[in-house]
Amino acid sequence: MDFSGPDAIDKAIKAGLDLDGTPIPSEMLTLYREVMDKENSRKRSGVKKSMRNRIVKTGAKHFDQDTLNSRLINAGWDGLKTKEIDFFYN
Repeated sequence: MDFSGPDAIDKAIKAGLDLDGTPIPSEMLTLYREVMDKENSRKRSGVKKSMRNRIVKTGAKHFDQDTLNSRLINAGWDGLKTKEIDFFYN
């Protein structure tokens, strides 16, 4: 099974396999699904806020702090917050 691309993790979880092909223990899958079911039923606060959160979470893996901060600002969002910098860059 091909586990590449942005939805690789979701495909692997659905298959019950880790990316190396080993089975994920059923207790882990059960807890994950329970938490995700709860998350899926949670009201959302707004698309732009969710987009920014995803950009910060993923962008911190790919951009240095200054680059991500300036890209956020140039796109029209607030720059990185202190708590985000502390969490993702320290």
